[in-house]
Amino acid sequence: MGSRVELYEAIRRDARREDLGIRELATRHGVHRRTVRQALASPIPPPRKARSFPAPRLDAAKPLIDAMLREDLDAPRKQRHTARRVLARLVDEHQLEVSYSSVRDYVARRRPEIAAEAGRAAECGFVPQMHLPGAEAEVDFADLWIDLRGVRTKVFLFTLRLSCSGRAVHKAFGTQGQEAFLDGHQHAFTELGGVPFDKIRYDNLKSAVSRVLFGRNRTESDRWVLFRSHMGFDAFYCQPGVGGAHEKGGVEGEGGRFRRTHLVPVPKVDSLAELNARLVAADRADDHRRITHRVRTVGQDFALEAPLLRPLPSEVFETGLSLAPLVDRYARITVRQSTYSVPARFIGRRIRVLLSADEVIAFERRVEVARHERSTVKGSTTVVLDHYLEILQRKPGALAGATALAQARKSGVFTAEHEAFWAAARRAHGDAAGTRELVEVLLLHRHLPHQDVVDGLAAATGIGAARADVVAVEARRIAENRSCPDDVGSVSVPTRRVISLTQRRLGDPAAVIAGLPADTRPLPTVAAYDELLTRRTAQDVASAAGSEVS
Repeated sequence: MGSRVELYEAIRRDARREDLGIRELATRHGVHRRTVRQALASPIPPPRKARSFPAPRLDAAKPLIDAMLREDLDAPRKQRHTARRVLARLVDEHQLEVSYSSVRDYVARRRPEIAAEAGRAAECGFVPQMHLPGAEAEVDFADLWIDLRGVRTKVFLFTLRLSCSGRAVHKAFGTQGQEAFLDGHQHAFTELGGVPFDKIRYDNLKSAVSRVLFGRNRTESDRWVLFRSHMGFDAFYCQPGVGGAHEKGGVEGEGGRFRRTHLVPVPKVDSLAELNARLVAADRADDHRRITHRVRTVGQDFALEAPLLRPLPSEVFETGLSLAPLVDRYARITVRQSTYSVPARFIGRRIRVLLSADEVIAFERRVEVARHERSTVKGSTTVVLDHYLEILQRKPGALAGATALAQARKSGVFTAEHEAFWAAARRAHGDAAGTRELVEVLLLHRHLPHQDVVDGLAAATGIGAARADVVAVEARRIAENRSCPDDVGSVSVPTRRVISLTQRRLGDPAAVIAGLPADTRPLPTVAAYDELLTRRTAQDVASAAGSEVS
């Protein structure tokens, strides 16, 4: 286009300055006289006609292709004909010999035309919208893959995004259940410091909607209605499916942007709590980014929007779900297809359980008796060794193969010091009695800090004292010394170990090194008793002689 404009400008300049004719101008510039006439008539070159290549072989296939494209109007979006699939059907089903390029060009031209004929525009226009500060937000769940304790695991990323400032809050959950849905809102409102005063937009979420009716009408679950009433906001439900995605387009794009920016490569974490701590830091880092075509950053816009949010209610809404499962004979409860242990004394009883998004908490009346991290794997079993100690006192042989012991070893709760003490106790007292000694030690963890008991185990095992009472005495001594500060701001850490009194009496150097004073008393002797034996013998001889005389 640029070269033709320059050519037209040169022709018009020569005609203006030198008064040349059309034939002379055509000869000078090496163009046809028709081109000279066009240049003199207008400085704008006429558009070139698009070259058309006839495809006579395609004429017979055009009705067939149109029929395929009309079938696509009611087909799922991801199962519609491509140009290659159209070509394959023409060859396989109708034995037509046509080229791929001709089919491709025809499909690209006819698809939008057929959609328009059916009243379905291929591209729908959009109208720019404005959102009042503090008025609206959007919510959605997005899939997220992480390496949880070395295992590739699928979790769900909850996102709440303010429509005006674009400030978003994210939290990862192992489920999309109602408790996670409500907890995500609670977390987001706490991070934002308030609640949108108008409405929050949702798509067709099963956790919030129990039955889909028509259009935007829904029959909501009572708990969801109660939560909205408590927080003071309205819900706006978008049209189901792809047709309603544009109604909350901000959060639809936010999920993908956040994953690409902060969660690539795949995060490697030991718990969802660790992952969520990283998400909080990422949300605050996003305050410095700018959304396209905006002058201020997200953080600056949010600073203007935050004071306009509705204040949080004074009472905290309990987002967890209250359940009453039955404890089976293995001291386990089943919650959402996963099992968790509780103390053995509740076997055969129903127990109150609070199922939150992250934890499973069991109560006896108002007293907490068990707390577990919620499992992300259906059919899994989570047990705690402490819950079975009363049973193991009666059945010590069950400990070696117990699932609770295997999980305690894997988590690091059952340490090498426990293993060493158990081995020493079994050698000294036998398998059953030695295991009972270990159970007594494990019971100490209910009353003493874990590390103090471990230190007590190490001290007792070091002198070969495989007795639970020795571990208890030493662990309590360590706990007492740790609770007594030497001076302000410091805590004394004991360095002594259990001392055998026999070793001390025999002058073992280890006893002296341990800080005990030397024992200068003489060793005990039985010489005085020997004298008694001598006198007794003389008396016996004299009495025997007197009896013979008589």
